[in-house]
Amino acid sequence: MKAAVYYEAGPPSVFRYEEVPDPPCHPNGVLLDVKAVSIEGGDVLNRAGGELASRPHIVGYQCAGVIREVGANVTDRAVGQRVVAAMGYGSHASMVSVPASSTWLVPEGLDLEPAACVPIPFGTADDCLFEFGHLKAGETVLIQAGGGGVGLAAIQLAKRVGATVLATASSDEKLVRLKEFGLDHGINYRATDFVAAARELTGGRGVDLVVDTVGGKTLQGSIECLAYRGRAISVGQAGRDQRPPEIGPLAVGNRTLTGVSLAVEIMVSPERVRDMIAGHLRDIAAGSLRVAIDRTYPLSEAAAAHAYIESRQAFGRLLLIP
Repeated sequence: MKAAVYYEAGPPSVFRYEEVPDPPCHPNGVLLDVKAVSIEGGDVLNRAGGELASRPHIVGYQCAGVIREVGANVTDRAVGQRVVAAMGYGSHASMVSVPASSTWLVPEGLDLEPAACVPIPFGTADDCLFEFGHLKAGETVLIQAGGGGVGLAAIQLAKRVGATVLATASSDEKLVRLKEFGLDHGINYRATDFVAAARELTGGRGVDLVVDTVGGKTLQGSIECLAYRGRAISVGQAGRDQRPPEIGPLAVGNRTLTGVSLAVEIMVSPERVRDMIAGHLRDIAAGSLRVAIDRTYPLSEAAAAHAYIESRQAFGRLLLIP
């Protein structure tokens, strides 16, 4: 099969488009012909500086495709079914082998390209907002990096339950587009101090919840945005700033900081997470939730796609098409 591989971590130029051995279908798994790869934030971070599981390494943990082979122990999947899959790595390829339990059937009426963008972003957003963030109707939430996959999902889900939604983005143009997804108030973090802006928009009170996918200095600001007994959720280090936050401001307002990992929840509470993500797929198929796809690239142009993501121009997800 063909795959976008690299032999060492680094800039997007480390990618090579090569022929590699087809992956085997394991007894408890399925083998997919990949039709669309959603490039996730963790894919970019891994390529830039993460550990390699093998050499050459195939990065990527989310894609959609058609089942071409079913493992001997699998009874709930069949050849020809359309599924979206999550995995530890391997999505940047024309074929992928995954546990059957890590796949979701794609509902009728939903194309594989938007389906490829659903499990990780929507599952992460849901857990950040509700399972760990305890967001309720009438509360105010700040979504960092609103134009990203998790951000767009979180804006829609928060608005749907009756929250007031604030979000940051890198341009006024992105903030205008986010209004279509339920944004109430936008903050251009390149043009203004987002902490001061969030407090001004809440009449000085602060926000009840922050979902922060950026980390570092931004996470410190997220904590400072919180109202009394506010909750900050840290889910990722997209900003590549590893500095831990000062936790003193938490005690000042009886605030909390929680780290969230959907991957851990999938292992600990698989049935809950599977059902939750299946519900989001149904809602997207029905049109009550939306996926934003910025651009698509051939798999052979993975380097260009990753470079575009790092330029911070993207709105929503980028896809690779094998």
